[in-house]
This record gives sequence, structure tokens and C-alpha cells, in this order.
Amino acid sequence: MSLLALEREVAALIVQTLKLKTDWSTIHPEAALFGDGLGLDSIDALELSLAIAQTYGYQVKSSDPEIKETFSSLRSLARAIEKHRTK
Repeated sequence: MSLLALEREVAALIVQTLKLKTDWSTIHPEAALFGDGLGLDSIDALELSLAIAQTYGYQVKSSDPEIKETFSSLRSLARAIEKHRTK
């Protein structure tokens, strides 16, 4: 699967999991997921981490030193999933 296709899939997963009132296609790959970007919070991160584990087999751990970078944007999240996925 190409990174672009994975980004689309992850964007759809974000919208579906968090029940966002936005279309997945409006999430810019480089925009921030938290704060001024998509506006996600720590509870959203937990829900999203669970969905990622169930969908891709990638256990995102809060103790991971790269967690901030992993969740910094859709693109960085898709790259981390691509690198660590087991499904």
C-alpha cells in the first residue's frame, strides 16, 4: 500500500473513530492533529491508539519517546503505522 493510500485510510479511521463532523478528505496530511490543527485532545489520542492497535496491530505506547512526533500530523502517523504495523 502506498503512503498516500495509507494516509487516506488513516484519515478515514480518525474521522470514524472520533466521530468527527468533517470529511476525511479535508484533513491535510501535514496539518497538526492536536491544538490549532484538527483540535484533538489526549482522550482522542487514547481512542485513536486503540483503533490503530485493532486495525493495524501497532501498539502506540505513551512511553514511546517519539510519541509527539508520531501524532504530530496525519502523514507522520501514517508513516509510523507503515513502519510498525503487523496487520
